[in-house]
Amino acid sequence: MSKVKTAAEQKLLPEHYQVILSPVITEKATNNSAFNQVTFRVLDTATKPLIKTAVEKLFNVKVTAVNTHNRKGKTKRFRGRAGQRSDEKFAIVTLAEGSKIDITTGI
Repeated sequence: MSKVKTAAEQKLLPEHYQVILSPVITEKATNNSAFNQVTFRVLDTATKPLIKTAVEKLFNVKVTAVNTHNRKGKTKRFRGRAGQRSDEKFAIVTLAEGSKIDITTGI
């Protein structure tokens, strides 16, 4: 028997907005939309279950899988001085059949 979620469980929490930082709009991320996948930059400390619940609550979709990727920041030089880019974490979210996210519109 499935449990019916109460209104308190269905409401958006502030941490849902803090987990998802921004969508990734690149050629590779756009090509993944053919496989019903969307890519987001996420908080470095975010876990897969936390990312899943945040996407489901913010966009009202069903998520089937979450894959994460940590990208280490590169060392770059500017005017002869070495600098370090920030580390980033990405989440590739696979949506259930029939679910769709339009990342060009705001929440």
